[in-house]
Amino acid sequence: MTESTDTNKVDTFRQQRNKEEMKKQLISFALMIGFTIIAFVLVGTEAMESMFIIPLLIILAIVQVAFQFYYFMHMKDRGHEMPAVMIYGGMGAAVLTLAALLLIVWW
Repeated sequence: MTESTDTNKVDTFRQQRNKEEMKKQLISFALMIGFTIIAFVLVGTEAMESMFIIPLLIILAIVQVAFQFYYFMHMKDRGHEMPAVMIYGGMGAAVLTLAALLLIVWW
């Protein structure tokens, strides 16, 4: 009898956790769609100069990448430390490579 109630509590906890996870994923998906629409509208209407649009698009892209990593690739969950280290290390190497190439070209 005790095992049945413990199992029900665990199942209820898992259902609640899954519901919260799905809610977060749907919110981040909606935000990503919104950011994409904003980007298309900015470029399509030419409402601002390209000097302002390009950095804004880069910021929107960085936010979307963060959403992808944390919510859809589950980088926020426990047990994903090593893949996170590898991805962040690769991103760091890419940034350093781009900085070095820009330095070589502009110096």
